[in-house]
Amino acid sequence: MKRMAVVLAAGQGKRMKSKLYKVLHPVCGKPMVGHVVAAVKATGCERTVVVVGHGAEKVKAYLGQNAEYVLQETQLGTGHAVKQAKDLIGGEEGTTIVVCGDTPLVTEETLNAIMALHEEKQAAATILTASLEQPAGYGRIIRGENGDVLKIVEQKDCTAEEAAVKEINTGTYCFDNKKLFAALEQVTNSNNQQEYYLTDVIGILRSGGDTVLAYETRDVAESIGVNDRLALSEAEGYMQERINRKHMLGGVTLIDPASTYIGADVEIGSDTVIYPGTILKGATVIGEDCVIGPSSEIEDSVIRDGASVKHSVLNQAQVGARTTVGPFAYLRPGAVLGEDVKIGDFVEVKNAVIGDHSKVSHLSYIGDATVGTNVNVGCGAITVNYDGYNKAKTIIEDDSFVGSNVNLIAPVTVGKGAYVVAGSTITRSVSDNDLAIARARQENKPGYADKIRARAKAKKEKS
Repeated sequence: MKRMAVVLAAGQGKRMKSKLYKVLHPVCGKPMVGHVVAAVKATGCERTVVVVGHGAEKVKAYLGQNAEYVLQETQLGTGHAVKQAKDLIGGEEGTTIVVCGDTPLVTEETLNAIMALHEEKQAAATILTASLEQPAGYGRIIRGENGDVLKIVEQKDCTAEEAAVKEINTGTYCFDNKKLFAALEQVTNSNNQQEYYLTDVIGILRSGGDTVLAYETRDVAESIGVNDRLALSEAEGYMQERINRKHMLGGVTLIDPASTYIGADVEIGSDTVIYPGTILKGATVIGEDCVIGPSSEIEDSVIRDGASVKHSVLNQAQVGARTTVGPFAYLRPGAVLGEDVKIGDFVEVKNAVIGDHSKVSHLSYIGDATVGTNVNVGCGAITVNYDGYNKAKTIIEDDSFVGSNVNLIAPVTVGKGAYVVAGSTITRSVSDNDLAIARARQENKPGYADKIRARAKAKKEKS
């Protein structure tokens, strides 16, 4: 049976009090609507229609080719929103899941389960429900003796008996697609808000003799719809707990999960240890047997097996197997480290490739450069890559040695096996196996230090 999805993402979200449209607010580093679209697509939905309104262009720019789009120019209720998809999918046979773009905690597993029940029982509609200890404010699910749904009763319309029901409507539904759009034609806006409610479809289907079912999720977090910053924080907490649990069950050690932040799309291999204060974001991929942290921030980076990163910041960088980074290193975009490399304290690497077994141990800047294998870069050495207008490249070839406090004025090449003496400022390329020295000759003046001190003391007394 064909599966489709309609994602409701047209609301502005005034209670968020933000310039950013509601469904684009991130939960664990990923916009809410991104979580929802990923979940519905994982169920095998052949078509995913996102109903956009406020911030339409930004929502479409984020989701790109992952969805089709319809515009709800004026927000006239959930039923009106779904109806906008009629021209795209109204004539299709199959199952349509309707889910709000501000429910980031709904899971692929739950969506699969509700659709499976819906299809097995050939229902006209199936409602995703949850049981809450404090259900006040939610529409109650009223079931018949056989377990089918008789109606959804909003809080303000509940009798005392209905108000005592703990099972609530989460706002996610499964429908027989053709019956959905047929029923939407009968929905009116005869209510105080003068809006077209999707919940009215349930009553229309029931009155026509159709079967309406409910599937109760065991994870009440899936019922959370984010309408303000408090709910956003709550969703963030649930999502982080879920992400941490997934990684720990997958063989990752989190020394202190409560002080570790892992984004929704981060991948981590087994037997890796994550220390407190670590932040992993974006499309970061960490291999097996790594040690990350404490207090490291890593975004959109790849770290191979057995590497370690301590007290450091990485952004769009690649770290080879068994390489060590830090403490207090900064790998900027384009930093590519080979295997068994050492990047030490207060080293910054930008747009540079560093070959296997090379070392940049401390207090250095390597930018716009290619460093070969088995190279040693001494303390305080830097590549001088920018003249105020253009960037130039430095090449340090295999087995060469760059002494401490060396300036390599790009463009320049240090050949294979070459040796650059500490304190040199290199402006011309150094050939293979040559020794380069570029510093003033030292001159010692016997006893002159006493004269300097005496002169300074006299000047101070006079002033």
